[in-house]
Amino acid sequence: MTRKLFVTTALPYANGPFHIGHVMEYIQADIWVRFMRMQGCEVHFVGADDTHGTPIMIAAEKEGITPQEFVAKIAAGRKQYLDGFHIAFDNWYSTDSPENVELSQSIYRKLRDAGLIETRTVDRFFDPVKGMFLADRNIKGECPKCHAKDQYGDNCEVCGAAYEPTELLNPYSVFTGSTPILKPSEQYFFKLSDPRCFHFLKDWLNTPGRLQPEMVNKVSEWLGEHGEKLADWDISRDAPYFGIPIPDAPGKFFYVWLDAPVGYLASLKNYFGKTGVDYDAFLRDPAAEQIHFIGKDIVSFHLLFWPAMLNFSGHPIIDKLKVAVHGHLTVNNEKMSKSRGTGISPLRYLDLKMNPEWLRYYLAFKLNSKVEDLDFNGEDFVARVNSDLIGKYVNIASRCAGFIAKRFDGKLATTLSDNAKQWIARALTVEGAERQASIAALFESREFGKALREVMEVADVTNQFVDEYKPWVLAKDPEKTAELHDVCTAALILFRQLTIMLAPVLPNVAARVTEFLGDEKLTWNDTRGAAVYETMLGRTIGAYSHLMQRVDAKMIEDLFDKPAPAAEAPAPAAADAAPAGGIEPLAPEISIDDFTKIDLRVAKIVNCEEVEGSTKLLRLTLDVGEGRTRNVFSGIKSAYKPEDLIGKLTVMVANLAPRKMKFGVSEGMVLCASAADEKADPGLYVLEPIAGAKPGMRIR
Repeated sequence: MTRKLFVTTALPYANGPFHIGHVMEYIQADIWVRFMRMQGCEVHFVGADDTHGTPIMIAAEKEGITPQEFVAKIAAGRKQYLDGFHIAFDNWYSTDSPENVELSQSIYRKLRDAGLIETRTVDRFFDPVKGMFLADRNIKGECPKCHAKDQYGDNCEVCGAAYEPTELLNPYSVFTGSTPILKPSEQYFFKLSDPRCFHFLKDWLNTPGRLQPEMVNKVSEWLGEHGEKLADWDISRDAPYFGIPIPDAPGKFFYVWLDAPVGYLASLKNYFGKTGVDYDAFLRDPAAEQIHFIGKDIVSFHLLFWPAMLNFSGHPIIDKLKVAVHGHLTVNNEKMSKSRGTGISPLRYLDLKMNPEWLRYYLAFKLNSKVEDLDFNGEDFVARVNSDLIGKYVNIASRCAGFIAKRFDGKLATTLSDNAKQWIARALTVEGAERQASIAALFESREFGKALREVMEVADVTNQFVDEYKPWVLAKDPEKTAELHDVCTAALILFRQLTIMLAPVLPNVAARVTEFLGDEKLTWNDTRGAAVYETMLGRTIGAYSHLMQRVDAKMIEDLFDKPAPAAEAPAPAAADAAPAGGIEPLAPEISIDDFTKIDLRVAKIVNCEEVEGSTKLLRLTLDVGEGRTRNVFSGIKSAYKPEDLIGKLTVMVANLAPRKMKFGVSEGMVLCASAADEKADPGLYVLEPIAGAKPGMRIR
C-alpha cells in the first residue's frame, strides 16, 4: 500500500520576514519530503502564513492599511526565501481564508456539542482610550515584587517574579499609555481539564512512533498523574480583533492559537481544491498520515490543545498524526542576537550569492531526530562544505568525466572488470549489507547527520579507488586505455550513486547531474542491486561542467549581523542624566554602611532547569557554602540554556528575604548585568567570578 503523506511545518506569524530558524525548519521538512517521494510515496507538502491576532491588527493600523493588506504585503516576500533555498511547498496559503473559517468554526461547533466549551465571566484589563481589552503582553507597569518599572503584565524580567496583570503597580496600556480599567467580559473556554481530555492525551502521546521519547516524557509531566495539571484554555478574544468570529457569539473571535493549527488543514483543502483531489476521502484513507515539523518552543499548543481539538471534533487525521520536534539554531554556541553579531539573515545569505545548497547540506549534517539545538559555526561551515561537497563528492566527477569525453567520445564502458565491480561493492556495502538500506532508514527517521556521514564514507572509498588507479597517469599510457575506461566508468557509476543519496539535500546539483549523466530522473530504486551499474554501462553522457564552487571564508564575515558598536565612555554626569549608549547613569551615592547591609556571596550552580508554565524563568539550585542548597528563580531563560549554567560559579544576594512566587519560594537573587536600552543591547549577562573563587566566599 502506497503511503500517502500530508507534511506540514509551523506557520510563521505574518508580521515580518522569515528568519533563519524558519529556513532551518523548512529545509529539514523539504529534505524529508524529497526523500519520501524518491521512495515512491504520495506526498503533499503545504504551508501557510499565520495571520490573525492583535499584533497584526495594530501593525496594520499604524501603516494605515487593512490587516488583509498588511498580511498580503508580508506574503509577497515569502517566495524569494522559499525559491532561494529550494524549499518546494506544494501550496502556500493563509489562515485568513474561507477554508480556515469553515474548518475552525466546524471544529468549534463539534467541541461545543461534545460539552467541551463553556463560558465564564472574568475581569480583564480594558484600554478606555483604544476601546479594547488588553492581553497580558499589552500591559506594562511596576513589578509588585522588586518595583522595577516597565515590566509586562505576566512576568518581571528583572527579578523573575510571575504574577497576574491585575497585580501590576501603576499599569498602563502599551498602545496608548492610558491607565487600563478592570472590566468584566464573558469568555469562552475549551475544557482541557475534562477527564476525557486527559485519558485521550495520555493514550495518544504514548502511541509508539507518535513523537520522540523525550517529548513524551515532557508532555506527560504537563498532564500530571490524573490530569490535575491540565487547565482550561481561553479560546476567545473580544472585538476589535483580527480573527475568525465565534459562531453564535457576537463580538467574540477565536484566539489566534485556535485557528492557526487548523490552517494546516485549510491549506491542504485549498490545494486539493485546485488539483482535484477529494479532501475528505484523503483524510479518511487508512494510508494517509500527517507528519508535522515544529520547534520545541511551541509544543504545548501542538501536543495538548491541538490533538484534543482534533480528537473531540471527530477529525479523522488525529490517529495518523506524528509530530517531529526539533531544537533551536544557535550561532557559535550563542543564542542569535543581532546586537552581538550572532544573527544570520537568510536574505543576506542569498544576496551574497552564497550557494543555498551549502546551507542545506550543513544544516542536514547537524540535524538528527532528537530535540537538540544545533549550532552554526562559521569556520566549521567552511570546512565541512569544502571538505565533503567539493573535496569528496564533486571531486570525483571533475577528475574522471573529462577522460570519458576526450578519450571515449562521452561513452561509458560496456562492461566492467571484476576489480571495478569489487570496488563498487566495497563502497556500497557494509558487512555484506547494502548501504542504501541503512542510509534510507536514517533519512526516513530524520537522522540526516548519520545518513550523510554514511554517504561520505561511500565518497571516501570512491576517492580511494580513484587515487589508487590514478586515471591521469593511466591516460599517459596507450596500453592502459581499457583500464582507464574501466576506472572512470566505475568512478562515475559511484558518483551517480552518491548523487542519488544526496538528491534530497542537494536538489539543484542532482538535477544538473541527472542531465549530465542522461537520466530522466533519479529514484532510490537505482541504488539497489545490479541497477547500480547495469543501466549505466555503454551509456553516452553529456559534457561535464563544474557543479559547485568552494566556500570563500570571507563570505562568512559578511554573513553575520554586525554587532552593535561599543558605547563610548560617558562624560561625568549628574545622577539623573539620560543613559548614553544604552548604559544607565550612576545611582545616587550611598555610604559604606549601606553597602555592607548587602551580603553578596559566590555561589555554585549545581543544577538548573526550566520552570514549567513560565516563558522567562529558570530554576537554579545553588551551593552557597552553607551545607545545603538554595532554590532561586531567575528571569534569564531568554539568554541561557539550563545545561550551559550547570557547574558555573556566580554571584548572589544571600541575605535577601525569601520571596514566595507562583512557582515556589525563591531564596535569594542571582546578579546579572544588562543595558538600560534593550535596543542597544538586549542581552542578560550572569556575573561569573574568576576561577579560584569558592562557594560561600563573600564579595567585599
